[in-house]
Amino acid sequence: MKTNYQQTIPPEWAAMSKIFVALGDEHRQRILLLFEPGERLNVGQIAEVSTLARSTVSHHLKILHESGVLASEKIGKEVWFWINREALATTFGNVLDYLKEST
Repeated sequence: MKTNYQQTIPPEWAAMSKIFVALGDEHRQRILLLFEPGERLNVGQIAEVSTLARSTVSHHLKILHESGVLASEKIGKEVWFWINREALATTFGNVLDYLKEST
């Protein structure tokens, strides 16, 4: 066991906790599973197929966006979201690298 609990979290791990918190909610997981590869969706489209109110969907999208799980672009009055594959690949890659080093 390493004994230096006070060790600073590595910089490449800095954003990981926000991503894991965002992915820890079942509703946010369901929202992610709505996206087809390369697809962009807006809050209305997601709310339409969800059991959640539009305001609740907006709240979950905000958390997913702020964590880096989703990227977005505002076009006119609509905000379009898509899965930020690069951020997720980096995060999961960091975890896999750590696991490989630990064996």
